Amino acid sequence: MNNPPLFRIWVSAARLRTLPLSVAGIVAGNALAVQYQHFSWGLYGSTLLTAIAFQILSNFANDYGDGIKGTDNENRVGPKRVLQQQLLSKNVLFRGIILTAIISMGLAILTIYLAFGVGETTNSLLFLGLALGAIIGAYKYTAGKGAYGYHAMGDAFVFLFFGLLAVCGAYFLQTKTVNPSVCCMAFAIGFLSVGVLNLNNMRDIENDTAVGKKTVAAVLGLNTAKKYHALLVLGGIASLCIGLIITVQNYWCYIPLFVVFPLAVQLKKTLRVKKHADFDALLKPLAVSTFMLSLLLFASKFWF
Repeated sequence: MNNPPLFRIWVSAARLRTLPLSVAGIVAGNALAVQYQHFSWGLYGSTLLTAIAFQILSNFANDYGDGIKGTDNENRVGPKRVLQQQLLSKNVLFRGIILTAIISMGLAILTIYLAFGVGETTNSLLFLGLALGAIIGAYKYTAGKGAYGYHAMGDAFVFLFFGLLAVCGAYFLQTKTVNPSVCCMAFAIGFLSVGVLNLNNMRDIENDTAVGKKTVAAVLGLNTAKKYHALLVLGGIASLCIGLIITVQNYWCYIPLFVVFPLAVQLKKTLRVKKHADFDALLKPLAVSTFMLSLLLFASKFWF
């Protein structure tokens, strides 16, 4: 059987279905800042592109790390990876990682320049450090020695980068400030993003355990991981409610609460899952709900 075109292989490695979740925090952070007098749409766009580049870098590195470690094998439940299928060699994929890291840093530098210009050295250096940390973190998640994704640290990374840094960082880039309501929204996006990762890890518990990959779900075991998942989703909903109450200006500000019902339905389905493979069908709905939360938040702030 012939391999698909090279472009389609790289698109497959980029895992486009993960991109909406990766920008949810950026959209939420900018939503909270959109009424700011000096809000910059150019900066918003640059921040989105930077987040997308970081996510693609992470996906390439995840494909590479799990591939060379043998974690992506014939027993894997989720979608097949490019290295697993030998559609790319490990050297070619590694060069793709390097190129994507360079592009990511370039976009990060542009974003920092748009936010701070050349005069705010302290803030510029801080965000340069965060960008470098994001690149290293994306690679070290599953690749290299001591990959933290193999030592039950992936959840902390996702909460930090998808939640706290994405929401608070995006807001700070626009306004140069942070407040409690922003932190609440950061917690909401962070908890739900970790929930997506936890679904992924519950799906892969058996294979991860067999190859020695310690995720939080694998350490907890399926039943306790489900309870952990419930805490994540409920924590996300609670943080959202608190954040909305703090920032409420009119009834339209409560539009984001429309995601609570689908989140509750998804949680109910998750708690009833018996087969590991069935968690895969729940990944997309939770990721989409998190992304929709950010869009509804933006709409409520921009239009009303």
